[in-house]
Amino acid sequence: MVKLFKNLWYGLDLTRKIVLNLVFFALLFLFISLIIASGDKPEVENGVALVLKPEGYIVEQLTYKDPIDAAMDEASGKDDPPETLLYDLIDALKNAKDDDRITLLVISTRYFMGSGVSKLQDLSKAIEDFKSSGKKVIAYDDFYSQHQYHLASQADEIYLNPQGAVFLTGFSRVGTYFKSLLDNLDITMHVFKVGTYKSAVEPFIRDNMSDAAKTANKAWLGDLWGDFVTDIAARRNITSDDISSYINNYKEALIENKGNSAKMAVDKGLIDKLATRIQFRENMINLLGIDETHKSFKQISHKAYLKAIRSPIPYVNPRTNKVAVITAKGNILDGEQKEGNIGGDTVARIIRKTRQNDKVKAIVLRVDSGGGSAFASEIIREELLKAQADGIKVVVSMGDVAASGGYWISASADEIWARPTTITGSIGIFGMLPTFEKPLNKYGIFRDGVGTTKYSNPIDTGQPLSKDVAKIIQTGIEAGYEKFLAIVAEGRGMTRNEVDEIAQGRVWSGKQAHKLGLVDQLGSLNDAIQSAAKLAELKDYDTWFVKRELSEKELFLKQLLGTSNIQETFNEKAATPRKPSLKNQFMRQINNTISQLEIWNDPNHAYANCLCNIQ
Repeated sequence: MVKLFKNLWYGLDLTRKIVLNLVFFALLFLFISLIIASGDKPEVENGVALVLKPEGYIVEQLTYKDPIDAAMDEASGKDDPPETLLYDLIDALKNAKDDDRITLLVISTRYFMGSGVSKLQDLSKAIEDFKSSGKKVIAYDDFYSQHQYHLASQADEIYLNPQGAVFLTGFSRVGTYFKSLLDNLDITMHVFKVGTYKSAVEPFIRDNMSDAAKTANKAWLGDLWGDFVTDIAARRNITSDDISSYINNYKEALIENKGNSAKMAVDKGLIDKLATRIQFRENMINLLGIDETHKSFKQISHKAYLKAIRSPIPYVNPRTNKVAVITAKGNILDGEQKEGNIGGDTVARIIRKTRQNDKVKAIVLRVDSGGGSAFASEIIREELLKAQADGIKVVVSMGDVAASGGYWISASADEIWARPTTITGSIGIFGMLPTFEKPLNKYGIFRDGVGTTKYSNPIDTGQPLSKDVAKIIQTGIEAGYEKFLAIVAEGRGMTRNEVDEIAQGRVWSGKQAHKLGLVDQLGSLNDAIQSAAKLAELKDYDTWFVKRELSEKELFLKQLLGTSNIQETFNEKAATPRKPSLKNQFMRQINNTISQLEIWNDPNHAYANCLCNIQ
């Protein structure tokens, strides 16, 4: 019997090993096949159109998503908006400008869901540079929202579906307010803040926007909208007043045109030609020739084009001097964070590793953040100060938003660049803490106990906040505000009182911030890079975009499960990114406010955040 069981066990063990080996080799074969497939470069034929097709939102940095989660979401049809990297679009345009194989540029905004004004201006500048080659730019869509139209307005010819429309609305700053809900739930929201205009806490202590917040928001929204309209008017050879009239008289004009919004857009000079999808495709086939495989005009998407021209393995020349570009995008949080948020420890480590490279002579910090943890912001700033102490020039380039904590990490730079449409300032600080003792007590749940000192259990969300602890937090918030003022005063060469006058949590446009001395220069990321090189006295240098190093697990999963879904825009079988439904858009707006309470993790409960998004 013993011998029989031994033989059975041996057989089972052998079977287990064989099965495991088969699974291993199957996965290995799949892994190698995917790598080989991903390494196949698309061919760029002569006489093709480059199709610029941003999908979802244009961003400074792609949000990190676990490859397994991404694959599961794709399989389940989850409709999280996709993202398109701004610099992929710019890089494609830069290379296509002098590429003789590329005949013209087609802008497709069909799946473009939005972007900040500064990013749109950066992209428009790249398209303008492309046009300097003499190559034509054509835009087509069924319907243009105002962000889509801003991008399309750069084209030499804009086509619109006869059933479509150009709908311009203006900018707004609308929030969701929860005070009455919190009162109904008997939740006590303890708020500690400094700054008349520090409105980030208002959704939890008011049912509407304060007059002070409305005043500040109207000012910077007006600046952004003015630049937005001016950009469009200049390209379409019309006036800003023409656009304002188009918006304000839209209803009357639509009635006059018997609901024909497409004809109205042509009459007002916003659209050049009307064409159905079939008509547009046939026009482009006549212009470029036919792609027999896809039965459409000869084209290559910007994704496929980049894959064709880029090296599969990024190379950084170890012998050249460098201007290093580090991106800080998202909420500033304590500790380690993946792309999409700014981890104080993560970004500080990237800066430290960068400054320890003896070929790096300047660092450009690209900031696109409304702030977050004051503690994490200071951790990042201190690492930048050490880089400056080591003789490295530090220049900040502000994207769409660089406010509150985003301005905190910027203030000490040798030079600050922003777009006129950048949202910045918001120099203020707050703390917020909910306690749930009332709803718990109402349903018979109580918390009680003992401690060795009066502060043994200082913060317990199931018990009322003591006056002593509340005073401690408020004192810390006030000290944090004074530190913020001191940082800005030293970095900008101002007095404490001069900073306080323009601080108080108030948000400014880049244009106003420049006048106030909070920003040194107005310009793009490329302008900031060139200025950093000049400050470092560099004539010959490489620009090095420094990224977080992926772990071995992340690299493996990215290679194994990552896909490059290169579909042509006007191919009938092309993938269709799903736009969020109205219900999901509404829920996302609410969740964006509430989720801040979940992710904020400052050890001192002190936050420098503006929550200054626009619609």
